[in-house]
Amino acid sequence: MTTVDLLALRDHLRPVAVALRERALAVDADPGALHALLDAGVLPYRQLGGFPPGYLDDPLRVRGVPVLVRTCVERAVVAETLAWGDASVVVGAPRTWTFFGLTEPDRGSDAAALETEVAAGGVLRGHKKYVGNVARASLGVVFARHRPGPLGVGVYLVDTARPGFDAAPLVTTGMRAVQLGEVRFRDVPLRPEDSLGRHLSPSRRGLLGAVRTFNRLRPVVAALAVGVTQAALDYVRAERSSFRADERRLLETFDDRLHAARALVLEAARGADADPADGTLPAAAKATALDLAEEVTRTVPALLGPGARWEHPYLDKLVRDVPGLEMMEGTRTVQRLTLAQGWLQGRARHVELV
Repeated sequence: MTTVDLLALRDHLRPVAVALRERALAVDADPGALHALLDAGVLPYRQLGGFPPGYLDDPLRVRGVPVLVRTCVERAVVAETLAWGDASVVVGAPRTWTFFGLTEPDRGSDAAALETEVAAGGVLRGHKKYVGNVARASLGVVFARHRPGPLGVGVYLVDTARPGFDAAPLVTTGMRAVQLGEVRFRDVPLRPEDSLGRHLSPSRRGLLGAVRTFNRLRPVVAALAVGVTQAALDYVRAERSSFRADERRLLETFDDRLHAARALVLEAARGADADPADGTLPAAAKATALDLAEEVTRTVPALLGPGARWEHPYLDKLVRDVPGLEMMEGTRTVQRLTLAQGWLQGRARHVELV
């Protein structure tokens, strides 16, 4: 359990979120502007990067207490707070860019059906797509098959400067600061030491690592959706001084559902910290938060008139960013399958999607 004062952490980061919102449209128009934002010192990306204590000599301090942002709960609070300003910058902002290469164009994120392989001679062959930051990263991890069967998937550390590594950014409508891209591996050479977890048994590496990683990341993605939802509701209220009775009821209903979603996200984050092997609550949190974010961002622009998305580009950006969150760490279909499996196996308490 975290000992960090979460409310104080939110308050501490709120000015950062305001600064991100002020620059959100500039980065959306030109993802390269993210460099200038980081150089300006607006975002304390190093302090929010979750570095181990020995690798960070100036941790974030909240009311005098050092916060290393190592737990899923802390990361979820940071993600929600900053996503109120710009969710895409939160995901795309690390100064030393890395990538997580799992998703394939024909297989999605189904790690058990990967086609990328470690071929004869120890070279990497295959194709990954929808990978964040891959076109500008200097280092990353790639999931690839080295033999048939569920234990035949390994994770490999890849330097993007190696021959045969060919990456390019994709054109996206939302979450542009993330710079989703695709990469082809044309006989990229691998060394024995590039195999992560090689000291572990096959049953404790590869797919197991992917599952545990997803379970710890899904509450964070859900928190991003909560932040975007809060931003949309706050924006509409700031741009319009009064509402009809039915409109007030609609906004109040959204407020209640957002409060419930936030509570579920925090519960899922605590569960992921306690047992990252159980993805039931993280799946429920992401499905719930994305359902609400999609409904809110599609509904509230009408409260500002028929041309709201044209006249309010920041609100339009929120609408466009939500589908990008859907793609991160599995779609809602995947989350509901995971939730159903957890329920059938007795790992789920009564979780009702709000």
